[in-house]
Amino acid sequence: MTRIYLLLIIIVYLPARGQNNPESILLKNYRPVNIYQTSVTLPQKSSFAVIDMHTHPYAKSEEDLDKWIKIMGETGLKKSIVMTYAHGTRFDSLVNAYAKYNEYFDLWCGIDYSRYEQPDFAEHAIRELKRCFQNGATGVGELGDKGKGLFYCKPPAWGMHSDDPRMIPVFSACAELNMPVNIHVADPKWMYEKMDETNDGLMNAYKWRLDNQSDIKGHGDMIRILENTVKQNPNTTFIACHLANCTYDLSLIGRLLENYPNLYIDIGARYAELAPIPRTARNFFITYQDRIVYGTDMGFDKSMYQLTFRILETSDEHFYDFDRSSYHWALNGLDLSEEVLEKVYYKNAEKIIGR
Repeated sequence: MTRIYLLLIIIVYLPARGQNNPESILLKNYRPVNIYQTSVTLPQKSSFAVIDMHTHPYAKSEEDLDKWIKIMGETGLKKSIVMTYAHGTRFDSLVNAYAKYNEYFDLWCGIDYSRYEQPDFAEHAIRELKRCFQNGATGVGELGDKGKGLFYCKPPAWGMHSDDPRMIPVFSACAELNMPVNIHVADPKWMYEKMDETNDGLMNAYKWRLDNQSDIKGHGDMIRILENTVKQNPNTTFIACHLANCTYDLSLIGRLLENYPNLYIDIGARYAELAPIPRTARNFFITYQDRIVYGTDMGFDKSMYQLTFRILETSDEHFYDFDRSSYHWALNGLDLSEEVLEKVYYKNAEKIIGR
């Protein structure tokens, strides 16, 4: 009886293993609710017409395309640039799917790396590039390299980076065709750091971690590769997407913008990294307002567009968005001026795609 009595006492006083017990809350499930009584501004539509310079072929049917166009109209977007990664028959099929929607979408093709280990790689890749151009491609992208080589366009070219001499003739052909190149280098710095209690971006960094990859170039190496690429190909227009993944130190990409007039950046899918540092980010936008273009890279949901407008246009403070980011950080508005917004939303993009 004594043992049973003691067991009952333990059960009664045992801390509850539920949501009300802080010791049982997993970091990945942390969802704080803002209780600050501050301004809340929810823009339904952008303050200017918008060109989204970073999307992908999200639509899988005509119904999806019609829905996307409807949402674009409701939120203020006039055009979306679709990074297909594709070449060959895959690119052709996308051209056919988007053909009657040319007013709203521009398709950019990928690079064919299939012969990157062969002497005729550049000749082969350029021939396919020109074929895609003739079939409607207006740019190239998104080329991607997180440290192991170019891999977004299939098949991958492991070990070959964008500053490889083999890529120079290809980028030269892009310049001749007036095809800008969108290039993804590295990933946010947190993904390369130790996955421990010192990593302040841990919840998102762990999902995309690169610290456990062997034979991978580090973040600094990838920024040097970007610089080499832009420097080697001065006649080619490059857009380093995601702010070249330099949100942890915007001066890194700022220096490249100052030194290389053929380089632009898009802000797609890095709102969660910019919004925690509103004053630093705002100063960066003001300084480089002629070289930044709007992008999303987060689907085509209406609330997603509206969140980006809230971050760029308002002075709201300390709000959260867990639908598109795994970070624990609170977000803040950058309160950009109309002059800056107009350039970021569409004027800079028109300079690029107008070429």
